[in-house]
Amino acid sequence: MRFIAAFAVLVSHLAGQIAGTAHPDLSNLLTTLGPVGVAFFFVLSGFILTWVADPNDTARLFWRRRLVKIVPNHVTTFAATVVLMAVAGVPIMVINTIPTLLLIEPWIPNFDALGGLTGINVPSWTLGCELVFYFAFPWLFHFIRRIRPSRLWSWATVVGAAIVAVPFIALLLSEQPATSWDPTVPELQSWFAYSLPFTRMLEFVLGILMARIVMTGKRIRLGMTPALILTILCVVVQSFLPGVFRLCAGPTAFALALVIAAGAGADMRAARTLLSGRMMVWLGEISFALYLVHYLVIQYGPIDGVHAAGQAMTASLSTRLIHILLTVVISVALAAVLYTVVERPAVRRFSRPTSRHDEPIAAPDLVDGK
Repeated sequence: MRFIAAFAVLVSHLAGQIAGTAHPDLSNLLTTLGPVGVAFFFVLSGFILTWVADPNDTARLFWRRRLVKIVPNHVTTFAATVVLMAVAGVPIMVINTIPTLLLIEPWIPNFDALGGLTGINVPSWTLGCELVFYFAFPWLFHFIRRIRPSRLWSWATVVGAAIVAVPFIALLLSEQPATSWDPTVPELQSWFAYSLPFTRMLEFVLGILMARIVMTGKRIRLGMTPALILTILCVVVQSFLPGVFRLCAGPTAFALALVIAAGAGADMRAARTLLSGRMMVWLGEISFALYLVHYLVIQYGPIDGVHAAGQAMTASLSTRLIHILLTVVISVALAAVLYTVVERPAVRRFSRPTSRHDEPIAAPDLVDGK
């Protein structure tokens, strides 16, 4: 599932190359896959962290593992981005480097800080949101696990409604200036609805609630196929929505949560699915690396143009398809290298304390808050 979501984000960044200018509806649909993929990762984060929570874990150990998981890949791809920017002659400024390095760019209502068209690795902004989720998780989990099972669906419904309400609240913000990538989307509204960690935390909380629903036996017995069909329908509808509404998960987030719950149900039954094969599992393992490297390949790779991502090429369809295929192949290959050389060794080496002196003291327990 993680690979499919990461691949959806990759496809969204190639929407202009795939659809061109002659098929705006197809371009909107492909572009919408990006926000949907991001929403899936946020919901999945809450679900998985709850699913595997260790009763003997502490907040400090939890935070350590999450930092070890994301920081090495982030620093590596950031360094690669700066080198590629320098080689390509892209301006290297404080606004498009330092916030990204520190993963604070989603707090800044400025598209240049989020990557913009100035060359920094755009997808890394979501890591700034994830850091906030990880910091809050011990307390969120402590609170949500105290909710009675009979009330979990009510809470999930409230959170789902809040997700739907976010773009309506965003409309209260200024309509000027517009984002440089879409003149129909105001920058402040995009920041509030799509980038601000506090609003995106709703999807993370939805994931926690859905995990508790499954774990307490309150899951709707909805199979993977119906859940996928529902999700596809939601994505299609979302692609036709105007302005900031096309960026927000809305009802799609709930459909994604049902897909994840269906996958967990299949896993509990030890059922074999198309997603449980060895290749798909491996692709899932490199999905985080793929998410971080693909945009660099799009900007500086076969498509040949630092700012080609999302723009229609004037080349023939066959030429564009060759560039797209090469971009995908190179992205997956680099993701495999990043996962093998950086991510996996770092997790194995640093995810656990090496001595008793590294053990946390007075850290809140993930289960009972002590």
